[in-house]
Amino acid sequence: MLKEWRHRRAVQRVKPGDGRALKRFRWWQMLTRALFHLRLTHDDGRQTLYAVDVRHQNQSEGYVKAHLYLDGRHHAESRVPAVFPVPGGTVEVRASGFGLKRCHYVTAEGAEFTLVPDPASAEGRRARLDRAHPVLSRGIGFLSRIVLVIGLVLLILQLAEQVTRAPEGLAQYVGTFTSPIDLPAWGNTVIGLVTAAASTERALRLRYHWLLDGGTG
Repeated sequence: MLKEWRHRRAVQRVKPGDGRALKRFRWWQMLTRALFHLRLTHDDGRQTLYAVDVRHQNQSEGYVKAHLYLDGRHHAESRVPAVFPVPGGTVEVRASGFGLKRCHYVTAEGAEFTLVPDPASAEGRRARLDRAHPVLSRGIGFLSRIVLVIGLVLLILQLAEQVTRAPEGLAQYVGTFTSPIDLPAWGNTVIGLVTAAASTERALRLRYHWLLDGGTG
């Protein structure tokens, strides 16, 4: 019920586009822009090309916007999470603090298909690495997950120590806890940077876990 209500709200947020042309992806936009494509074939054999363009750095209004282009022209826009109605289903877009965590075409029957990232984008380059070097790609993905697990464990240990530090608080019921790992300030900074990089790498593959990536963000 809640999911359906959120879906309807997202559809209602969609605004019509202004017809402007889709700008080509530039190499310097790899960390600030995501561009995905979807080609749909109609019953009469005619094809239409949709594109989802998200500018991560353009948050002057306090939220990220997703723009939908149809055959190279601006067709619609919405704040994320966005749900764009298209023939045969919807295009769903969701973002995290590190990029996109969802950019899928969902049919009316419930089947889901990931949109194809633009070859020039960071997501497209990551997908090309996965195709060309699958073993290396899996290794990088595994390393990202391990880094996030380690970062989460360290965060839990530090929080437990902070919560039980005050004797008049939780400590009087469960006792005090001292973390076995005491990192200096620079160590915490390094851990923060490494975990942010790991979550960014996962976002390039539209991977997201509320505890691992959400805890990092």
